[in-house]
Amino acid sequence: MDNKGLTDSNMDLNNDGMQDELKENLCESGKIADLAGVIRDTFGLKKIDMRTYSPLALAFIGDSVYEIIIRSLVTEQSNRPANTLNKAKVRYVNAASQAFIIDSIMDKLSEEEEAVYHRGRNAKSYTSAKNQSVIDYRKATGLEALCGYLYLAGRLDRVLELVQYGVKLLDEKKK
Repeated sequence: MDNKGLTDSNMDLNNDGMQDELKENLCESGKIADLAGVIRDTFGLKKIDMRTYSPLALAFIGDSVYEIIIRSLVTEQSNRPANTLNKAKVRYVNAASQAFIIDSIMDKLSEEEEAVYHRGRNAKSYTSAKNQSVIDYRKATGLEALCGYLYLAGRLDRVLELVQYGVKLLDEKKK
């Protein structure tokens, strides 16, 4: 990023309501369908061709998308101390669990989604798995790349659908 800060943009801070283009990104139910699009519009960013993102850039944003979903689930289950919430989160946010989830949802993926997953899984990363197998780490990176791709494509609904299905199966396995 150049010398611009996160708040340097074309947004009008005195706008009383949401801008029209932001409203278009809201579902009828009021849920945000395209959070990445809302962020781009708010900060005056141009949409980048999805094919130009490296798989590790997709995994970078996808890691956060996956984590915010899991953190939201854990937090909404009950109001607990942060340390307890973190322990509950780790059950789902680790390479072994993410590898299980991607293995469980592979038959639910479209050809395009599967290709994105494989690009992420096969990407050469310069970080190593910490206390996890290399295979699980690569599968987790592939899942994160898929989450990032779908998020940036305005398909947060699809990310939620896949993660919900995978988490359900993981919970059944760990009972």
